Amino acid sequence: MAVSDYQLINAWLEVLTLSKLEKNQVVTILTSNSTNEQTMRCATIAAQLKGAIVNRLDLPPVNAEKALSRDSLSYLGTTPITNNPAAIANLKASDLVLDLMTLLFSPEQGEILEAGTKILLAVEPPEILVRTVPSAQDRTRVLKAAKLIEQAKSMRVTSPGGTNLYCPIGDFPAISEYGFVDEPGRWDHWPSGFVLTWPNEGGASGTIVIDKGDILLPQKRYATEAITLTVENGYATKIEGGIDAELLHEYMLSFNDPEGFAISHIGWGLQPRAHWSTLDLYDKEQTIGMDARAFEGNFLFSLGPNNEAGGDRTTACHIDIPLRRCDVYLDDLCVVKAGKVQDGESHE
Repeated sequence: MAVSDYQLINAWLEVLTLSKLEKNQVVTILTSNSTNEQTMRCATIAAQLKGAIVNRLDLPPVNAEKALSRDSLSYLGTTPITNNPAAIANLKASDLVLDLMTLLFSPEQGEILEAGTKILLAVEPPEILVRTVPSAQDRTRVLKAAKLIEQAKSMRVTSPGGTNLYCPIGDFPAISEYGFVDEPGRWDHWPSGFVLTWPNEGGASGTIVIDKGDILLPQKRYATEAITLTVENGYATKIEGGIDAELLHEYMLSFNDPEGFAISHIGWGLQPRAHWSTLDLYDKEQTIGMDARAFEGNFLFSLGPNNEAGGDRTTACHIDIPLRRCDVYLDDLCVVKAGKVQDGESHE
């Protein structure tokens, strides 16, 4: 369903208010060829209505000669601000950057955040943004889950399909994504609503079964059969199954980087306004699949980098895979049971 400018401007106003944007602060809207025109227009108007000083920085895309997909998360190499000191200076001089381009997993982004600039990524279609406007309640729920991770020494995941994964945790921080940026130097993504961390380096072990109906990203497709990953010393050492397994394995091999097979972030979805079924309603080039990453009760695991959390792994290969119907334990505490979050706030 199409969204009116009125609806989208109001959604932006809510998010900018939650992000504590103040009058006369500097907002830079970061755009590229793929930026949604309505999203950019309404973000600009909303920031002006809040009294901000608004700039737009438009940068050409990169990595096309390397990526196998048009998805902005399909190749995490250089970014449009790599070796671009003028762009970096602009962003560091801003109080808030509205990233309508997708600037991720780069040392330059870390440098900008360290300067105190807030960065909010928002690249999903307007109707998804309006449906998933974040709330203060989202923040409270996600931070509560992050606290549980911070207190735990391990995460264990099982499923009826055969997943049995053990991850020692604690060497990397718990990351809370709730959809707005209310502190200096904070990065977040609208839409979101999940919590995550990374296994201790080399510690993840066991079996992950991507069952029929689970989602592969950036492929943006539902698995049609089971894919079994054998995990040893922090890496997926085997990827077995039928054609889905072959497609995943061949895609990962195309990066020619063994670090792409490392177990990356692990966590679970907490967003009741996101849905497992939504991916099937969009063309692949319309969305990056944030519903799939955030829907309530999924176990989201990733393959690839850990530099976002301060690690040294900077591979360009990054796979996100949300699994359904899992049990997730922090030490002996069950936080997700059969795909239902066990915090007393789960939505049926």
